[in-house]
Amino acid sequence: MNTEATLRIAGTVQDSIVDGPGLRFTVFVQGCSHSCPGCQNPQTHDPNGGSTVFLDALLSQLDGNPLTDGLSLSGGEPMEQAEGCVLLARAAHQRGLDVWCWTGYLFESLLLGTAAQQSLLQEIDVLVDGPFLLEQRSLALPWRGSRNQRIIDVKKSLKIQKTVIYQSL
Repeated sequence: MNTEATLRIAGTVQDSIVDGPGLRFTVFVQGCSHSCPGCQNPQTHDPNGGSTVFLDALLSQLDGNPLTDGLSLSGGEPMEQAEGCVLLARAAHQRGLDVWCWTGYLFESLLLGTAAQQSLLQEIDVLVDGPFLLEQRSLALPWRGSRNQRIIDVKKSLKIQKTVIYQSL
């Protein structure tokens, strides 16, 4: 991995149980142009907020708990820092971990996104897509904040070139 690679982040959670199945290492990237009204992480919107960290430091944190099941990329907007997030996601896969990502973009638009966004999409196992819509908010939904958001099995979707909704075990 590029030892000089960095991400601007709002923070991390070493052992999240709410950002996907199992025990997750969650990275909240800093910066989001969607600015969804009612967002649960409005402090992550300012692209100049948070702090810049080397990916190697994040990987050290990821490696710090042998019980970790996967990496979760949240925010902020991971797709707005796709270049760094893809490196982190690849490293997680090399460690045998799965990768979940939350984005305000729709899966279909990411298929036509920048080269970096398309590369990151290739490294994501499950994508929660779509903007948070306050009028569709529900606290009863697993892993998402509003009914419009979808939980997508990215690997299956890319294979058949059609959106496949994730089915948990």
